Formats: sequence, C-alpha cells, structure tokens
Amino acid sequence: MSRRESPPPPSPPPQLLGLRSGEVEREGRPERAEPLSDAEREIIQDTWGHVYKNCEDVGVSVLIRFFINFPSAKQYFSQFQEMEDPEEMERSSQLRLHARRVMNAINTVVENLHDPEKVSSVLALVGKAHAIKHKVEPMYFKILSGVLLEVLSEDFPEFFPTEVQMVWTKLMGAVYWHVTGAYTDVGWLQVSSSAV
Repeated sequence: MSRRESPPPPSPPPQLLGLRSGEVEREGRPERAEPLSDAEREIIQDTWGHVYKNCEDVGVSVLIRFFINFPSAKQYFSQFQEMEDPEEMERSSQLRLHARRVMNAINTVVENLHDPEKVSSVLALVGKAHAIKHKVEPMYFKILSGVLLEVLSEDFPEFFPTEVQMVWTKLMGAVYWHVTGAYTDVGWLQVSSSAV
C-alpha cells in the first residue's frame, strides 16, 4: 500500500491521547481502550449537547486550527489544499461540509456510547475508509483529537473544566484505538509511531 510521504507533525502530549502516565503503545496502538464508566458517558453526552448546537461552526474552527497548525494534513484534501488564509477556509463550502461530517461522526459515537458494538462498528467504517480510500496516516486522528479537545476547552470553558477534559481525553483515546484497529485490520503496514 503506498502512502504519501510528509514530515511528521509534532505530537500532542500523552495526556491528550488517552494514555495514562507510564502507559506505552505497542506497535503504535495501546493494548486496549479503557472503557468509560456510566458517569463518564453521562458527562460526555451532557457536554456534547452544548457543543452540537453549534456543530458546523465548532467543526470549522477545529479544521481550520488543524490545517493551520498541521499544514501537512492538507495533502489529503485537494479541494482546499492550497488554502492558507483562515478566512478563506472559513468561507469554503467544502471545508464546512467536511466539518459537518466530522462532527456528525463524533455525534454518532456520543449518541451510542451505551452500545459499544455500534461505536466500534462506526469507527471501523471511518478507519477503513481513511485507510483504504483516502490513505490518511492514522497519526492524524490522534492530532485531530488533540485539536478538538483544545478548541472545546477554549470555546466552551464553562462546560469543559479540567475534570471534563480528562473524560473527553479518555473518549478520544478510545476513538483512536478503534480507528487504528481498523487500519490494522485492512493491512496497513505500520500504524505510525512518529506521533507517539
């Protein structure tokens, strides 16, 4: 499977990746995703309700920050690959469409936290599509998760105090675990360890 070559972007700190201090990834993937408690699921669903009311705008903010801070990620998006100006990105109907897709995928995960099989199935589809069709390095999911958490904590400080951020970090770690599992299942040669 051929993959595009690009210099690896800097990696977010381990606490943004759903890893506990001292926990290591084996071949780029933790042994398992840590399950969420009932209380943690409730916290995620409650806070997500506030975010999802503005899903498109939040998604656009996340993608703009992602592409500005990690421009190598734009290589996978021919429709806005050449955009440099955040205002131009914000006006892009294609970027807005992708922002809605990202936010709707997260919404599906959040709405189905009570059903681990459904969450696993949804994330497997996302992972397989990005591995097979788009050939996106899996590390970008980890980076995007960190950017999402950063934007949520800045844009919704009243709903994302430190303890809520930690619960969301745990969720994003589980999302990454499932997505990278799909990459492994389709024969992706190596889950990039450059973002670890």
